[in-house]
Amino acid sequence: MNHIRIELITEATKDSLQLPNETFQIFGELIVTKPNDQWEYQEKYFDQTQEKTFPEENYSFAKIYQNGFAIAAFDQDICVGLAVFEIHWNKYCYLSDLKVNQNYRRSGVSTDMLNLGIVVSKEKNCKGLSTIAQSYNLAANKFYLKYGFEIGGLNTRDYHFTSERGNSDIYYYLDFEE
Repeated sequence: MNHIRIELITEATKDSLQLPNETFQIFGELIVTKPNDQWEYQEKYFDQTQEKTFPEENYSFAKIYQNGFAIAAFDQDICVGLAVFEIHWNKYCYLSDLKVNQNYRRSGVSTDMLNLGIVVSKEKNCKGLSTIAQSYNLAANKFYLKYGFEIGGLNTRDYHFTSERGNSDIYYYLDFEE
């Protein structure tokens, strides 16, 4: 899909921040352990696949650009992907959202948005990227690991008081080379 354009969202393209969430497949989970002071993981595939859609975010251009930036992927003038970044106190740029329209998934759009995100993060003096993926979102976990992120933490309590009780968040980090 060489006709896809990846760029920073500006005032002129801020409507791209309203890219709707689409369903994705829940087909397995990443099981993370730290038996010997080193993170290990295994993939567990489910017998049945389910679909899930995250709630809409209703992003504000002004709020995003107070402490971060956003990148969009465009096919012609249609937004087909979105990556939202927040610059944190610890020199990591946190990838708070990464989504791609179903018809454009597995085509390199996410990788291209992260590549530009790294360039912009370095320009803003960040030392790395961080993000979180739900353990049950095996596709996202496999993507982050393949891209080069390392597991840096596991939170088994985030969903304790929600309808998703029992789920976990996996924390990922990608340090930039000096």
